[in-house]
Amino acid sequence: MAEYENPQIPEGINVSTTHPLKDFALLVGGISALILVAVLALSLLAGQLARHVPFEQERALAGSLGRWLPETPAQPVHRERQQYLQQLADRLGAAMDLPPEMTLTVHYSASNTVNALATLGGHIVVFQGLIDTLPSENALAMVMAHEIAHIRHRHPIVAMGRGFAVIFALSSLAGIGDGAMQQWLTGVGMLPILSFSRSQEEQADADALQAMLRTYGHVGDAAAFFEHIARQQTSGEPLAIFSTHPGHEERIERIRQFAQSHDKQEATATTPLPGFMKENAEKTKGTPKDSLS
Repeated sequence: MAEYENPQIPEGINVSTTHPLKDFALLVGGISALILVAVLALSLLAGQLARHVPFEQERALAGSLGRWLPETPAQPVHRERQQYLQQLADRLGAAMDLPPEMTLTVHYSASNTVNALATLGGHIVVFQGLIDTLPSENALAMVMAHEIAHIRHRHPIVAMGRGFAVIFALSSLAGIGDGAMQQWLTGVGMLPILSFSRSQEEQADADALQAMLRTYGHVGDAAAFFEHIARQQTSGEPLAIFSTHPGHEERIERIRQFAQSHDKQEATATTPLPGFMKENAEKTKGTPKDSLS
């Protein structure tokens, strides 16, 4: 007959040797990683789907959310500037083979902000501060063609789709209601999420150079804006790998290489900006920014 033993169970045998806070941290970290991956995947999918939204619907969306766009200028000289910018955009758009339904609407702002931007529905905003930094129409055309290229490739609606997907997912997790989402869309606007990737910026630069070549026969002054920014920059740029925008020197070098391959020495005369386009330099001392967005 087998002997029966009743050993005493060690105290704390069911207690893990791992600190409970460590288990909790691992659990939270795992869930956070899954959420991050899911949100990223949702963002990429939303961006791809948004690319197929008809341009007419994109314009309608821009109209409902475009309260931040500059109003029609009141002063005659400002209206004249906006008309000039619109005509230049139309010339560049024709050179870039925009689809018939992809119309461009240029808005002029008298602000001394050194900036220009493209957003939903073919809207482009050009600030006086930018114009005052540029030496010629050709330099302005490079900036505007860059913004038109973003519209041509549907970059604004892709950025909008990705940004909305991220905000929707995070707001759902945080329990924010639809009213708060609508308030954000109409109040804060689209500007914070309409940032473009490094590859999109490079694509827009390449298209802008081709548009300049077709419009003027050369790309003289195409690098003028980047050269201005490089001169004004007081601190070092971040490494290119950590920046969504290509470095200024990198962009300047690509423009120079393009010019060497395509420009003819006898055809590099640039077109001056009309006198009515410039403000008194003392009135426009805005902080330079990388406006090509």
